[in-house]
Amino acid sequence: MKKQIIALMAASALTMSANVMAAGDAAAGKAKATTCAACHGTDGVGKMPTYPNLNGQKEAYMVKQLKAFRDGSRKDPTMNAMAKPLSDGDIDNLSAFFSSMK
Repeated sequence: MKKQIIALMAASALTMSANVMAAGDAAAGKAKATTCAACHGTDGVGKMPTYPNLNGQKEAYMVKQLKAFRDGSRKDPTMNAMAKPLSDGDIDNLSAFFSSMK
């Protein structure tokens, strides 16, 4: 039983470290975010009340939403067009960047 618990804990640790490693690169996201700044501001604060604030948003949430905009399952003409050319890496990096802002 003790060996099973240790094995389970080790597997959990490996899974968590893999998730951390899979996170995006905030520095690469900052470079990519220059286009986002037109609506969401350089500080991640929306320039108009209808533009959401992205600073400090949860990374996993942003990844999910950007992928939904990209595949069209979430509808917004502007965001669908902006997300369409983004790769999974771009989405990970942008999400890492905005989630790192406070």
